[in-house]
Amino acid sequence: MRAHFLLVAACLVPAAHASSSCRAQSPALRTPVVELYTSEGCSSCPPADRWLSALKQEAAAGRVVVQGFHVSYWDRLGWVDRFAAPAHNARQREIAARTRSPNVYTPQLVRDGRDARDYAAPRAGNEPAGAVIRLERAQVQALADVTPRVPGARWAAYWTVTEHGHASKVRAGENAGEFLQHDFVVRQFVPAGTHAGTQRLEFRPMAAEEGHPQQVNLVVFDPATGIPLQALSLQCSG
Repeated sequence: MRAHFLLVAACLVPAAHASSSCRAQSPALRTPVVELYTSEGCSSCPPADRWLSALKQEAAAGRVVVQGFHVSYWDRLGWVDRFAAPAHNARQREIAARTRSPNVYTPQLVRDGRDARDYAAPRAGNEPAGAVIRLERAQVQALADVTPRVPGARWAAYWTVTEHGHASKVRAGENAGEFLQHDFVVRQFVPAGTHAGTQRLEFRPMAAEEGHPQQVNLVVFDPATGIPLQALSLQCSG
């Protein structure tokens, strides 16, 4: 996983035009963020994966940012999850430490930075966003202008690239013999540092693969609590 940085001027327009112009602006209210920690080696994970896939319509409408983080600690049972990465394990452990959870597990649903045991559909509340995100994806880079609601306030962020339409025929481990399908698979996870005031962030997403619709996501959060201030997802056609 690598981030490459380029400087390009951008003129950004509201999210309603994202499909044609590949630009978006976050709404006034905070968009919910859903993270699922899952593994192809975990027998209880496929139902959670199917639940995640059912959020496509909500995500496409900009009502939620959805990310499926595959972890690797189930690989020891004989099946190596090709979507897992050490950085995903580390993020899950970071959330556990921040929330004082004694362990990590799969499937784990994290809603807005906090462990969530219910699989209710995510709903936008009436909470004003803590930041405004203007996001654009060009040919080989994504650019974001982030402005905190409180001038000069500190914030942190991370990028992800997620993809739909992946599948695996599992041949070992707890899911041996199963055909698993995945959406919102995190293929890149890149922390974007901690900042104060308005900043521009620049990121080079991995190349899109035919047959796997790709989203570029930016989550801006409070560095002290990990709770999102705002999040935005952008899927470009072509």
